Amino acid sequence: MKKIGVAIAGLVSLLYLINPTAGFLEFIPDNLPIIGNLDEGAAMAILLSSLRYFGLDWSNLFHDDKKATDAPSTTTIHILDKK
Repeated sequence: MKKIGVAIAGLVSLLYLINPTAGFLEFIPDNLPIIGNLDEGAAMAILLSSLRYFGLDWSNLFHDDKKATDAPSTTTIHILDKK
């Protein structure tokens, strides 16, 4: 049931970003200074989060790979207590 909700949220945010209504249906009008594009930013964040939920992580799409290899690696170790 959670997967269906995440998929619907992702599809609705994608539809909002495609903007098939040509600007007639917007939560915040784009011509408002500073806050005009917050709704598109929120829709993009929802879309990226839903893609990440399904295994498509695009958060490092424009990340420089050379810097990633030079950086020290960090490893998280989880220790489970067996009682």
